[in-house]
Amino acid sequence: MIRIGVDFGGTKIEAAALDGEGRFVSRLRAPNPGDYRGAIETVRGLVLRVEAEAGSTGASVGVGMPGSISPANSLVRGANSVFLNDMPFDMDLAAALERPVRVQNDANCFALSEAIDGAARGATVVFGVILGTGCGGGVVVNGALAEGHNRIAGEWGHTPLPWPTLGERDPLPCWCGRSGCLERYISGTGFCDDYEAATGRRLTGEAIVATARAGEAEAAASLERYIDRLGRGLAVVCDILDPDVIVCGGGMSNVAEIYDRIGPILARHVFSDVFDTRVTPAVHGDSSGVRGAAWLWPAT
Repeated sequence: MIRIGVDFGGTKIEAAALDGEGRFVSRLRAPNPGDYRGAIETVRGLVLRVEAEAGSTGASVGVGMPGSISPANSLVRGANSVFLNDMPFDMDLAAALERPVRVQNDANCFALSEAIDGAARGATVVFGVILGTGCGGGVVVNGALAEGHNRIAGEWGHTPLPWPTLGERDPLPCWCGRSGCLERYISGTGFCDDYEAATGRRLTGEAIVATARAGEAEAAASLERYIDRLGRGLAVVCDILDPDVIVCGGGMSNVAEIYDRIGPILARHVFSDVFDTRVTPAVHGDSSGVRGAAWLWPAT
């Protein structure tokens, strides 16, 4: 039994065929062409190629993408690949592939992958977070996605940074049109912005972390601010959802200091006399998106 997952990224599109045990049988990538019709054709070509390499026909297809499908009009909303917005992406893919296609937010696919057979395997309630160029999240309960009534469950990146310090009282404007969104502070981009604001120098996230480890005070302070903000943001999620496990993905999830230091920050802010929720990096790393997309279809 073969299931195909597609990870629709801003710069690349990946398709993979997985067997019944979740093992890769075939896996291919192609550049994102940057236009709608080109993207449909790229996905179609990748799916047909991995399907052929897997020796299968009529395999189920799931797609993880930025943004989500609006329940109001069945069109894409909130995608940073802006050519997808206001388009019937799932329906056009289904027509191109001549089969049903399930489309989900990429953070939801990440959370589903890690909940089924990743870092949160066996957990009842899982919150999966993406700490990359942007900031997203997904909720899985009893092995199934919890999308919510408006299909926005897990969109914590566009909730406000809680318990702001004096230096955070002037909220940063966000691309979504509001100010003070978590994405401006705890995404990888936000981490780089914070360091640049403090030093006047623009470095990559990896370079800032390396500089902090080498002893630069400004970089170390920026990393401390980042972990504190992340802890505050996750504390609100814990007060509402109380997950068994929080799984982190995206580039910033590779920073080991997060897992060493975030526990006391969470415990200080969560409204409880006990707090022992596990915060952990993803097991499947960059593969979680494409794997979770394939898991959108049950085994048959």
